[in-house]
Amino acid sequence: MKSRILSISIALVLFSCATKTPSVPATTTENATAAKTVELTPELVVGQNLYDNNCAKCHKLYEPKKFSQEQWKPILVRMQKKAHLDDTQMASISNYITSQL
Repeated sequence: MKSRILSISIALVLFSCATKTPSVPATTTENATAAKTVELTPELVVGQNLYDNNCAKCHKLYEPKKFSQEQWKPILVRMQKKAHLDDTQMASISNYITSQL
């Protein structure tokens, strides 16, 4: 009886200490994200600043990838009037968001 309990205990310890294989290595995920990131040009930085500073006044900022380009169009049209932005500013914001999709 003691040998059976000892054998079970050893098996449990060995099983709990066994290494687990990760499903996706972190470096692979980081490289995939880095590959999709677009370097911001000065024009896109202007759009990002406008987005960050004007849109965050009234609500939380959404990640550009949260919506598709087709979904962003009516959102930006609706928000332009509320944020009191001219067409040039909206074009900058739209270009920034499109670059991040």
